[in-house]
Amino acid sequence: MILMTLEGIGITFGDTAILQNVTQGIDEYDRIGVIGINGTGKSTLLAIIAGALEADEGQIIRRSGLKVSYLPQNPAFDTGRSVLENVVQNIEQDREFWNVQGEAAAMLEKLGIEDPSVMPETLSGGQRKRAALAAALLTPSDLLILDEPTNHLDHEMIEWLQNQLESYRGALIMVTHDRYFLDEVTTTIWEIDRANVYSYPGNYEKYLQTKQERMNFALAAERKMAQLYKQDLAWIMRGARARSTKQKAHIRRFEALRDREQIVEERNVLIESIPSRMGNKTIEARGLGKSYGNKRLFRDFTYTFLKNDRIGIIGPNGCGKSTLLKILTGRIEADEGSVELGQTIVMGYFGQEYEELPPTDTVIDVVKSIGEYIRTADGLITASAMCERFLFIKSKQYTPVAKLSGGEKRRLHLLRVLMGAPNVLILDEPTNDLDIQTLQILEDYLDHFSGIVIVVSHDRYFLDRVVNRIFSFEPDGLLHQSEGGYEEYLVRKEGLSADEEADSTPAPMETPAKKQKYRAPAERKKLTFSEQREYDTLEGIIDELTEKSEQLAAHMLQASTDYVRLQELAEEKQKTDEKLEEKIERFLTLQELVESFRN
Repeated sequence: MILMTLEGIGITFGDTAILQNVTQGIDEYDRIGVIGINGTGKSTLLAIIAGALEADEGQIIRRSGLKVSYLPQNPAFDTGRSVLENVVQNIEQDREFWNVQGEAAAMLEKLGIEDPSVMPETLSGGQRKRAALAAALLTPSDLLILDEPTNHLDHEMIEWLQNQLESYRGALIMVTHDRYFLDEVTTTIWEIDRANVYSYPGNYEKYLQTKQERMNFALAAERKMAQLYKQDLAWIMRGARARSTKQKAHIRRFEALRDREQIVEERNVLIESIPSRMGNKTIEARGLGKSYGNKRLFRDFTYTFLKNDRIGIIGPNGCGKSTLLKILTGRIEADEGSVELGQTIVMGYFGQEYEELPPTDTVIDVVKSIGEYIRTADGLITASAMCERFLFIKSKQYTPVAKLSGGEKRRLHLLRVLMGAPNVLILDEPTNDLDIQTLQILEDYLDHFSGIVIVVSHDRYFLDRVVNRIFSFEPDGLLHQSEGGYEEYLVRKEGLSADEEADSTPAPMETPAKKQKYRAPAERKKLTFSEQREYDTLEGIIDELTEKSEQLAAHMLQASTDYVRLQELAEEKQKTDEKLEEKIERFLTLQELVESFRN
């Protein structure tokens, strides 16, 4: 049964068409995920569907008596009421007041708000969003509309919300950049691209396949039309005259081809700044501890970060993850222990709270404040070209910061951080408010980043994609180390929990063998997510290193009379050959694993 139909919906802000001629339907059991780059109108579309914003053109036909529950991107609160009172007043009360109040208090506690009697202004932005999420989930509805529900939720809360939505009896439409969440919860993807909305059946993984097929078909058709246009242009320039019906039709075809909207391959976020050189000494954390009042966040954290470390830090909200990052960057001091930085360390810090950019400055002004030219792997490029690479097209570069969407501001801030040529990147919840396309290219950038990456994130996909070691905050106040990505961490955690349960059961008298602390892992049948990703990329990396080694050998022959240059080339070739040997050894190890799974 159709709950809602959108017919020819369009809306314009200033001179920019955000949505145009959007025609879609929402069925009673739909699970729709809305995706698109920041600034394309995802939140605008949800607000129109929820009735919080009126479109400039078109109409929405709603089923009679349709009940809608809506979580906006930036929820508003009545400052004269407590958080609990705000939640209760937003719930349509078909039930007794005290029953609703009890459910609201329980859900707020589940979402990390232990004292529901506090006033909204005392909460952080993340806590306010979670309080609004509680109201949205408790409101009886036929259509649930959620704008970025997973932002500011820790891993446990995300998995809880995932279960809640899977059991929700009604239609769901949401904006989220959490790709695992999209895979598990949605059955349809709406993509907003150039003010149009395209619908793809299936979850996010299926969308990726179908989208590629659509783009391949469209690009092939565009190449044919471009060739046809070229032939028609030559015919017109030879002096064609519309004397016959056939020639008139030919000219009309030429004009249609000339004026068509051309299909081009998607623009990607692309930035390859050259990091600063890193010496032998990196970052040494010794016995770090931090408390606030009577609450101890963590203690005895000691670790020496290695070159090219990819570290993920996880834990529940409020455990001290961001605090640890700020201690490492020198923004706050530890109560115990010390942090020592090597002289060559250049940190790039992308925090949850970033400095406010001047609202009247344009995008290009902000970028030029870092430098008129940026050194990249391709040589020097202009600030304007760097903006283009980061999805700020020329017309967008002269937009004042105040008119950018929240996601666009965050993308601009990320660009500023990466342009500083850091050799240590510290990312605090980088996936919040960044669109999927930007995240994909950030992930690719980190693949080739020759430095240390330390990231706090609740995005399970991002962690599996980027990190190879995890530190988890545990109830004992210590950070526990686990090798691999988030998937491997979960396997180890579940295995350890099972062992603890087994250890609590007395062993039979006839079994004198000593208890094992860790259970032997189950027989593996395939590579892990991170191993497979590594295996898929190693051949290309080996080819690049081999080519580089050969080029350096050729340069050494040319520089045989320049001792200083020859020494530099020899050192660089030695490092390249060592890295090549390491990658070949790793490739052979993974290849043996793959072969063992086949046998």
